[in-house]
Amino acid sequence: MIRKLTRAAMLGLAMTTALVSVAEAQGVLSIGRREDSTTFDPIATAQNIDFWVFSNVFDVLVRVDKAGQNLLPGLAESWEVSPDALSYTFHLRDAKFSDGTAVTAEDAAYSLTRIRDSELSLWSDSYKIIKDIQTPDAKTLVITLNGPSAPFLSTLAMPGASIISKAAMESMGEEAFAEKPVGSGAFMVDEWRRGDRVILKKNPNYWDATDVSLDGVEWISVPDDNTRMLAVQAGELDAAIYVPFSRVEELKKDAKLNVIVDPSTREDHLLMNQQHAPLDNVKVRQALDYAVDKQAIVDTVTFGIGEVANSYIPKGALYHSDANGARGFDPAKAKELLTEAGVGPITLNYVVNAGNEVDEQIAVLLQQQLGAVGVTLNLQKMDPSQTWDMLVNGEYDLSVMYWTNDILDPDQKTTFVLGHDVNQNYMTRYQNETVKTLVAETRLEMDPTKREALYAEIQKTAKADVHWIDLYYSPYLSVTRKGIENFGQNPLGRFYLEETKKTY
Repeated sequence: MIRKLTRAAMLGLAMTTALVSVAEAQGVLSIGRREDSTTFDPIATAQNIDFWVFSNVFDVLVRVDKAGQNLLPGLAESWEVSPDALSYTFHLRDAKFSDGTAVTAEDAAYSLTRIRDSELSLWSDSYKIIKDIQTPDAKTLVITLNGPSAPFLSTLAMPGASIISKAAMESMGEEAFAEKPVGSGAFMVDEWRRGDRVILKKNPNYWDATDVSLDGVEWISVPDDNTRMLAVQAGELDAAIYVPFSRVEELKKDAKLNVIVDPSTREDHLLMNQQHAPLDNVKVRQALDYAVDKQAIVDTVTFGIGEVANSYIPKGALYHSDANGARGFDPAKAKELLTEAGVGPITLNYVVNAGNEVDEQIAVLLQQQLGAVGVTLNLQKMDPSQTWDMLVNGEYDLSVMYWTNDILDPDQKTTFVLGHDVNQNYMTRYQNETVKTLVAETRLEMDPTKREALYAEIQKTAKADVHWIDLYYSPYLSVTRKGIENFGQNPLGRFYLEETKKTY
């Protein structure tokens, strides 16, 4: 009998020979993931697939602990804040870049100036609070702010604010550096095979290299979820991330595996391009929100592992507010609002990440749910490497995406999603000048009680406008073979691979 192989099956066969040598390599950890990296320039990306890899290639001045609750020393082993909260003095530890050169205050000043001022920076708005940077000596960095900033220390722990080598960037140029950077983390980039894998090896110049057990890490792109899980089960990969909800119970029963469930700040949501009619009509957006049965999505897609989301700020995170006017499932109300909007039949293009089991399931459910109120969705299944550019370019109506916080403070996500910065409010093109002003005020307000009230108002206003549709919160799910120790993520997504061990 002749059998046609699906794309996933063909990829699985190819993986058998391609991966086995990696998984058996002593001291080299192989991790399966969906997408390939896009860049190693810290300021030029907002994608987890980049941040999660280069958090172990670069280092930051200030780190977040494994519990995701406190700030710890990174490249700065200590710091002081002036009484007026305008001046921060950092004392750098003795550390080296992967090329053996010393990490200096000048490198830190260069990195922070670049994230604030470079046209490549996706994070410039969060760092415009920096007025001046001085380097009294090679190990002392003094930052002066334009005004008090409650989230400032937290923003320094964001992977985009990683400290890079000024000399390497200037000699290599931005393009070459983004391909094979010079970093100060526990690992360094040995090779990047585009579309396949990123090969890291232990950085002998890392300031804490003696405590790093692994000889290297390979981040291998396996777009199909089931193929990736099969590769771990077959011993072709040591670990894999993005475990499908549907496979959790089955994988838990496999004696050769460990399924890891880590608390997260992940929220999945439905983006709406508000430059496209009729999504520019708030009544239409409200109608879509009423038409979406979030609990059905949680039950069907996450197998009850997730939880219905009611705000862009995750539950348990700083300043989350339940009193934000979140809408329940009400198809009748959705139809009523669509009638009031007077927009006639609606057909929308919905961009879906092909091969992503969860995204594809959500797409089918939303197509059914919105179809029930008279809204037709055209599903456009695209390779995940293409969807981000489509969002940036506005070539979509709807698309499900997700976010995990990169800093402890809600300012980063709020600025990216609602602050009217260079990212067009997470590519939704949402506009509200009142919200824009509130976002700026929260950054400057030092009184926690007043700040909490401002964030409550932001959440309420954004929900009334339906800046996007909150879907669900969920934990990080990963799987490893037995014999992999200390593998996992903190709530902000960072993998502590400098602590991971491979015992086979």
